[in-house]
Amino acid sequence: MLSPDLLELLRRWWRAARPQGWLFPGRDPGQPITVRQLDRACKAAAATAALDKRVSMHTLRHSFATHLLERRTDIRVIQVLLGHKKLDTTARYTRVALKTLGAVKSPLSQLRPPPV
Repeated sequence: MLSPDLLELLRRWWRAARPQGWLFPGRDPGQPITVRQLDRACKAAAATAALDKRVSMHTLRHSFATHLLERRTDIRVIQVLLGHKKLDTTARYTRVALKTLGAVKSPLSQLRPPPV
């Protein structure tokens, strides 16, 4: 998923810079950025933000899935977004935040009391 705001920011950058080849080039401009370079950029951004926890691309992926769950996105939709073949993988990958658990209402509380 690419937010419309980020897409607009990338378009403005592209119009200004007019990069040749890859939008995110690697050390060799003819090649895309590598996973290792992306991981280094992620760690550098975490250091710049003075985050005191370990951060990786996997952390961002996990946070993405968790935030979607907190916004009540169906886990099957998250499964497709993450590219998982099995729902078990998605269920293991994501964890439900405490506030989400606290917001769950018992089906019993949804029943109307019987007429008197």
